[in-house]
Amino acid sequence: MIAGMCGAVLLTSGRTVGAEQAVIGSIDSAGTRAIVIRADTAAGLDTSVLDRVRGLGGVEWVGAFGSADDMQNTAFPGGTRVPLRQVWADDWLPAGLPSSPPQGDIAWGSRAALQQLGMADPVGAIADEDGRGYAVGGRLALPSHLDFLEPALFAPQPKGSPGQVAVLVVIAERPDLVAALATAVTGVLAVDDPTKISVQTSEAIARLRGLIEGQLGAFGQTLTIGILLLTGTLAAVILYGLVMMRRKDFGRRRALGASQRLIVSLLVVQTGLVAITGAGVGSAVALGVLAATGDPLPGYGYVFGLIILSVAVGVLASVLPAIAAARREPIRELRVP
Repeated sequence: MIAGMCGAVLLTSGRTVGAEQAVIGSIDSAGTRAIVIRADTAAGLDTSVLDRVRGLGGVEWVGAFGSADDMQNTAFPGGTRVPLRQVWADDWLPAGLPSSPPQGDIAWGSRAALQQLGMADPVGAIADEDGRGYAVGGRLALPSHLDFLEPALFAPQPKGSPGQVAVLVVIAERPDLVAALATAVTGVLAVDDPTKISVQTSEAIARLRGLIEGQLGAFGQTLTIGILLLTGTLAAVILYGLVMMRRKDFGRRRALGASQRLIVSLLVVQTGLVAITGAGVGSAVALGVLAATGDPLPGYGYVFGLIILSVAVGVLASVLPAIAAARREPIRELRVP
């Protein structure tokens, strides 16, 4: 019974929870928590904004990108030009760079940028029309929230160095903070001309996340509670029937000196052990079915929580039948008609 309950819950609401977690996980990616602020040169946005944004609550990461400077491979004069941006940040990993990259005149290029530059390997030299050059030091693992900068050449700059900012990217800690954080960030930009600033957020996706989580979560909880109540009732009825079938056995135990507490404990412990075995087997089979059919699996927390709840339901369902068994009178059950 307990195995069937766990299997039924995992194959119904468990599948729903797995789908919900998969969808929410994709929505919670950094790209959907990103606030992108673009500034024209006339706006006067500089790298001092980083310190002000870092002081705001709910900020997971902030990075500043300079204006694009078209570069070409010095080995191929007249070749394709690719935009390079200077980058300022405290943590370089969210920008697709190594944790401690060389800073200054060292550039890192994405796969698309290196291909356009004609570099099979991330090694070489690039320069702009004015002759300012950079050495290519490695390949850039451009994250999805910076795809809009592709093809990308990034040149990390020392912390605190001055520079004009053309693009400011702020990643919120949670999707529901995007709207409020966007307003707060806009208030600390301290630009010369606010009309030269544009703000792009994923606020609509954050609202969609709340709707998905609420609707799918409510459906899964209702279904789980219904299955648990139904199974608990059936388990109690079956256990009571078994007690009635074995009432002479319980009467005999009472006649041999077993206390009511001992009989209740024996039945509850026995039911608990059977429930643990059934919950484990039922959950394993259900997870195997979900994996075989390619459905998203619920998290470990959900599965372990379901097992604990199922065992608790089984144990609670055995309490009343156990009390009924303990109250059987030896004289009444053992008398010979």
